[in-house]
Amino acid sequence: MPTPIRTTATRRLRTLLAALLPLLAALLVAAPTAAARTDAADAVPTATLTEVTDFGANPSNLRMYVYVPAGVTADPAVLVAVHWCTGSGPDMYNGTEYDTLADQYGFVVVYPSVTRSSKCFDVSSPQALRRDGGSDPVGIRSMVDWVTRTYDADTDRVFATGVSSGAMMTNVLLGDYPDVFAAGAAFSGVPFGCFATTDGSEWNSACANGTVTHTPQQWGDLVRGAYPGYSGPRPRMQLWHGTEDDVLRHPNLGEMIKQWTNVQGVSQTPAATDTPQSGWTRTRYGGTGDRAPVEAISLQGVGHNLYGYGMAARVLTFFGLDSGGPAPQPQPGACKVTATTNAWNTGLTASVTITNTGTTAINGWRLGFTLPAGQSITNGWGATYAPASGAVTGSSASYNAALAPGASVSIGYQANHTGNSAAPGAFTLNGTACASG
Repeated sequence: MPTPIRTTATRRLRTLLAALLPLLAALLVAAPTAAARTDAADAVPTATLTEVTDFGANPSNLRMYVYVPAGVTADPAVLVAVHWCTGSGPDMYNGTEYDTLADQYGFVVVYPSVTRSSKCFDVSSPQALRRDGGSDPVGIRSMVDWVTRTYDADTDRVFATGVSSGAMMTNVLLGDYPDVFAAGAAFSGVPFGCFATTDGSEWNSACANGTVTHTPQQWGDLVRGAYPGYSGPRPRMQLWHGTEDDVLRHPNLGEMIKQWTNVQGVSQTPAATDTPQSGWTRTRYGGTGDRAPVEAISLQGVGHNLYGYGMAARVLTFFGLDSGGPAPQPQPGACKVTATTNAWNTGLTASVTITNTGTTAINGWRLGFTLPAGQSITNGWGATYAPASGAVTGSSASYNAALAPGASVSIGYQANHTGNSAAPGAFTLNGTACASG
């Protein structure tokens, strides 16, 4: 038989355990998991651009900025928006409407930012042109991984878009990481590998001038060589380019079409061709819908700085991020714009009348239009204009922001020209294409 001492000790131990077990159980129920604690610590304030540090491998010292909407969805999509040379992540945030679209659709936007003196992304070094080789693509991949960990993002809905240097990086990201990115949209870029150099230079004049040409197979092999052995699905690609681009010339559009149709394994003959806006020629390859494997938009008479308000909505349609599926392209009929010019020597004034031909009142408007080559706005009235040339957006003033059905508003501007004093074209109002005349 046990001694009285051991019996007493056993009873005391049992009593103590009986008291502790409910407390331990309550603590276990209330305590968050390790992953949840990490997420809470990493999450950034919503509805504001925030810099994130220590996000992972970052061999080229990029900076990471992120925008998380207040209404971020469960398992959100991720959009990487890549800036142009001399720009920055905050510049890309301020110069595009991806944050307001994120507010509407609930995805997370990442804005990588270059710290090297040129403020251009590395799209030319051997390290950048192979998977996990180093340089900027590795840092951007780390940013995507950070968002995926922190917000349990949907790894099947990660996308990239960029302007100029950012467009070239979009091509590189889709080549290096076909298993990460589902699709890309490149505004004024060049094919993957076209800017390749071996002397440490960031610039490749032959590629920029549009004189680097390859067969579709050769272009496709450059992409496949970035991740040897990969046999999974390849990202879809949307390509935008102006015919008067004097920085990264228009022939690069044709070379990119060769490359990405070959990578996708589809015909170089368009499956569909249309004109979504005046002066735009859109060709689709391997499909006719909004999510064709490859889509190219050539803008007649437009230079390098072609990005304008409303284009981001078309990017989301291509990605399938607008309400989770393809949406019909805006059609003329909700608005009408007339424009006339009065020219002299090297200057002109333009008068523009916007009419709301729809049935819904507009409170706050942005008029997108394309200036003819050689024109540059010097001042204006009735709206704020930016940029000064190429694809321009005129934003309403406080006193004329309301536009009732059937109502019109007149605005105008003064511009310099180099011989072409024609009126602008390709009008959109808040992203919807307008009739003209």
